[in-house]
Amino acid sequence: MTVVAGAVCLGTFVLFVGLAIVALLSQTGGASDDALFDAYIWRVTRFTLLQATLSTLLSVLFAIPVARSLARRPQFQGRIWLLRLMALPLGLPVLVGALGLIEIWGRQGFLNSGLRWLGLEQPVSIYGLFGILIAHVFFNMPLATRLFLAGLERIPAEYWRSAANLGMPSHALFRFIEWPVLRGLLPGAAGLVFMLCATSFTLVLTLGGGPAASTIEVAIYQALRFDFDPPRAIALSALQIAMTGLLLLLLRHLATEPEEGMTGGRTVRRFDGASSIARLGDGAWITLAFLFLVAPLLAVAFSGLEADLLKLARDPAVHRALLTSAAIALASALASVTMAAVMIRAAATVAAPRRATSLARGFAGAIAASTSLILLVPPVVLGAGWFLLLRPLGDVARFAPAIVVAINALMALPFVHRILAPAMATHAARTERLTASLGIRGVHRLRWIDVPALRKPLLMALSFAMALSLGDLGAVALFGSQDMVTLPWLLYSRMGSYRTADAAGLALFLGLLCLIFTILGTAENDRRREGRKA
Repeated sequence: MTVVAGAVCLGTFVLFVGLAIVALLSQTGGASDDALFDAYIWRVTRFTLLQATLSTLLSVLFAIPVARSLARRPQFQGRIWLLRLMALPLGLPVLVGALGLIEIWGRQGFLNSGLRWLGLEQPVSIYGLFGILIAHVFFNMPLATRLFLAGLERIPAEYWRSAANLGMPSHALFRFIEWPVLRGLLPGAAGLVFMLCATSFTLVLTLGGGPAASTIEVAIYQALRFDFDPPRAIALSALQIAMTGLLLLLLRHLATEPEEGMTGGRTVRRFDGASSIARLGDGAWITLAFLFLVAPLLAVAFSGLEADLLKLARDPAVHRALLTSAAIALASALASVTMAAVMIRAAATVAAPRRATSLARGFAGAIAASTSLILLVPPVVLGAGWFLLLRPLGDVARFAPAIVVAINALMALPFVHRILAPAMATHAARTERLTASLGIRGVHRLRWIDVPALRKPLLMALSFAMALSLGDLGAVALFGSQDMVTLPWLLYSRMGSYRTADAAGLALFLGLLCLIFTILGTAENDRRREGRKA
C-alpha cells in the first residue's frame, strides 16, 4: 500500500505540472519565432549562474559555523527565539523582505547614513549584484542553518561521550563527527539554495538595477506577460531545468550516504566548546547572524508601527484576507507534508536491498528528482497553464482556492522533503529491523513508533510549509479576485495604490502571523527543554 500511495502522489504531481505545460504549448501550436539563444538570453544565463553560485556559496559558508555554534550552545537564553527568527524570512513576502533590506542597506538606509556620518559618501549600493547577493543570503542562510542544525542535533549522544572520553580536540570533533553529517546534508542544502537563487524573480526585479542584472526567470515572465509567447517561456524553463539539473546530478554524485549510528535514546549532551575561545567564537557567529537577520525585520516592524494598526485591525478586508491566508497555508502545508512523507516512505520501501531492482531504483530516483525539479517550474507557468485549462469551464475564480493550495503545496515540497527525508532515514535505520521482528506494522507502527519519534521534524516541516504558503504572491496574483484576497495580495494592492502606511502595517501583521506559525512548529522544542530542566 505504501508503494501504491507513493506512486499515486508521484503521478498526481507529474499530471498537475504536465497538464499546465501542455496547455501553454497548445496555446500557440508552434515554436516561437524569436531565437532562444540570442545575446540577451546568453547574458541573463551567465548572470543567473553567477549570482546563484555566489549566493549559494555565501549562504552555505555562513550557515555552517552558525549551525555548529547553535548546536554547541543548546541552553543559552533566547536560543529558541533565534531559531524562530530564522523562519521569518521564509514567511515574509519577498517584496517586504527586500524593502526591509533597502531600509538598512539602501541609499538613505541605516548603514549608509552611518558611513556618511564617518565621512564616506555613498560607499554602499544595494542595487545590482551586491544587493541580490545580500538579499539571497538573508532569505536562504536561515534555511540552510536550520537544515544543518537538524542534522547535527541527530548525532547520537554516545558519539559525544566517546569523544569526551578520548579527549578529542575541536578540529578532530569536526572532522570525525560533525563533518560526515554536514557532508551528507551539504549537496541537498546547496542544491536547494542554488535553485531558489536561480529561480529568483521578485528580488532580481527589485534589486537588480536594470537589464544588466536580469535572470532567466525574468525572461520567462516577460515571455508570458508581455509577449505571450508560451513556447518561448517553456523553452526558457527547459534551459533553466537543464542548467540546474546538471548541477544537481553533480551534487548527487558527490553526496554520501549518512552514517547512522545506533543510540540508546539518551539526551544529547556535548562536552566540547567549554574553552573561552570556543565560547567567544560561537557567540560572535550567533550575534552576527542575529544582527544580520533582525535589522531588516526591525526596519519593517518600525515602519509598520507608524501605521494606523487599530484601523487596519478593524478593517473587514483585512479580516477576510487573514482568514483566507491562514486557511490556504494550513491546507497546502498539510498536503505538502503528507505527500512528502508518503513519497519518502515509498522510495525507501522500493529501494530496500531485497527489492533493489532497476525499476525500483528508477522509481526512487524519480521521487527524489521530482521534489527538487519542481522549484525550476515557475509558479507563473503553472498558474497560467491551469488558467487556460479551466477557462472553458466558466468562471476560473471558482477553482482558485484549490489551484492556489495545490501550487503552494508543490512549491513547499522541496523544503518539506529535505526536512523529513534525513529524519525518516535515521528513524528507519534505528527501528526498521526491531519493528519487523516484533511484527509491528500499519497503523500500530504509525501510532506507537513513527509519529512519536518524528513529531519534531513533522512539526518543523509543517511550520516551514505554512510560512512559505503564507508569503506567496505568485499563484494568488493570477487567480486572486474579490472573493479570494490573501494578506500578501492585499499588501501588494495597497502598495500599488500608494497607501504605503497601510502596506507597512500589513507587512507587520504578516510577520507576526508567520512568527505564530513558527512558534507552533517549534513548540515541541520548548516542551523537551522544560523537561530536561526539570
